[in-house]
Amino acid sequence: MTRKTHKTALVIIPPAAAWPPIQAVRRLYDRQYRRWMPHVTLIYPFRPLAEFSGLCETLASAYSRLAPFAMTLESFRFFEHSPRSCTVWLAPDPPEPLIQLQTELWRLVPDCSEVRGFRGGFAPHLSVGQAPGRKAALAWAQEWQELWRPLRFTVSEISLIARGDPPDDVFRVQDVLSLGR
Repeated sequence: MTRKTHKTALVIIPPAAAWPPIQAVRRLYDRQYRRWMPHVTLIYPFRPLAEFSGLCETLASAYSRLAPFAMTLESFRFFEHSPRSCTVWLAPDPPEPLIQLQTELWRLVPDCSEVRGFRGGFAPHLSVGQAPGRKAALAWAQEWQELWRPLRFTVSEISLIARGDPPDDVFRVQDVLSLGR
């Protein structure tokens, strides 16, 4: 079995025009702001970068059958990891196309199942910050929601991303897979 690595992932990246309001929040509250672009994780950890060219062919049966779909980032929610740790995130709406896409991709690389291992299974989300507990996460989500304007865009591609070792540990797009092709 091929080894997985935390240096690669399969993600949905919103179009650049949607980044400014997302990054305005992330810049202040997301400790991963420098390393990760705004994204919805589909598979992480993933296979080594050296395997990407072969994986594109393997994954084609999943992404080519699924048509592009509309997505809206409208509401803030949070995961509570412990009494002192929460992740605040934007909820993709509707979640079903992302769940279907993630399921189809995971079936082709079933050992890459970490994002499915949570209570309730895979929960599509775009992380925007880490809060020091439930009270802060709830307050932040409510405050941000009051100022937020929904972001609507079409999801038409999946990105295979990779990073190097520090200090070059910023994720970069290595390949793009177009839905419906």
